[in-house]
Amino acid sequence: MKIDSVDFYYLSLPVVRDIGDGSQDALLVRVEAGGCAGWGECEASPLVSIASWNCPMSHSACKPISVSVQGQRLESVDDIRRINALVRAQSFDLLQADHTLSGIDIALWDLLGKKLGEPIWRLLGYERAFPKTAYASQLFGDDPQTTLRRAQQAVHAGFRAAKFGWGPYGHGTVELDADHVRAAREGLGAEAALLVDAGTVWGDDTGAAEKRLQALEECRALWLEEPFVSGALEAYRQLSKRSSKVKLAGGEGCHNFQQAKSMIDYAGLGYVQIDTGRIGGITTAKQIADYAGTKGVRFVNHTFTTHLALSASLQPYAGMETDDLCEYPFEPSALARDFTATKLQANADGQVRVPDQPGLGLEPDWPALKQYLVEVEIKVAGQVIFSSAHDLTQRRKVAKTQRD
Repeated sequence: MKIDSVDFYYLSLPVVRDIGDGSQDALLVRVEAGGCAGWGECEASPLVSIASWNCPMSHSACKPISVSVQGQRLESVDDIRRINALVRAQSFDLLQADHTLSGIDIALWDLLGKKLGEPIWRLLGYERAFPKTAYASQLFGDDPQTTLRRAQQAVHAGFRAAKFGWGPYGHGTVELDADHVRAAREGLGAEAALLVDAGTVWGDDTGAAEKRLQALEECRALWLEEPFVSGALEAYRQLSKRSSKVKLAGGEGCHNFQQAKSMIDYAGLGYVQIDTGRIGGITTAKQIADYAGTKGVRFVNHTFTTHLALSASLQPYAGMETDDLCEYPFEPSALARDFTATKLQANADGQVRVPDQPGLGLEPDWPALKQYLVEVEIKVAGQVIFSSAHDLTQRRKVAKTQRD
């Protein structure tokens, strides 16, 4: 079979707030081949990614992603890997390509899994999928009292681990940051795992990060995530040498295998966190999971958005028993909550199981998502190269008309 169509759907809340919540908009991808459809999601600016699919060619290494995907053969996992590599080669200088490729790649795996009647993790070569301990991923409160309540809510909801990040952490005094960490530990109790995400707030300032280690160690934080920008390898390594009890986590900002490999090799990480919607999809995430295992670095998914993205993010390491943590979107936006009718719920032990159904095991809830659809029309030299519509059937007709 060959890829017949690739469609994009820009979804957004009516008002997007200036907060660290990436679930406020989304780019949903639909790929059709052989009478079957697969779904994927990009963790990216929707409009920019749509443009990268349609943009005019600038030169031989800066082509629109469409030329590497449309009409390609899709019959095996090798075809997905071939398409993935072709996009990277032909859109090398198109910097949005990795993000846009991610959603397409996920949709290709979903489609092939449905066509073959297999869950994606089995297509990746795993014999079984191990449950992952879900950590409730949320923002720090505006004050320590709010952080305390949020921690208590996570425990009440059955989670055995919780992560707090962004918000005021790192922007105020060392004492205030310590109060937030202590409040999180108090709310979680003695047994639950505590994780802290600094959201790259210190750039590459190891001194500022080191001042926070004492409170993190006292409260038995499992890791400090993204104290620095992705790629600040020397800063990461210096801090890792000074942190005897708290591991460092990072990697969500990586867009390809080479960037993640450098973080694994040189940053002194205990955990590498990969966003399947940014890295180049399931194909690249699986490469990194395999490589991290050879280096003694534990792989963790990164997702703060929808359950479609959550399922995609679990597939690359589903069969890795020792890599047993899973980021779980605890307070997603209304858009993210409405994304799929089926949810990956944590069980009584606080664990999430990867779906056994073919493909991702989840479908977008299109009737619920229609209210979030943003109309888009892109023109180049007076010619419409992209146009969205109000429902799935109409969108496919528009796409077909453009191809014809």
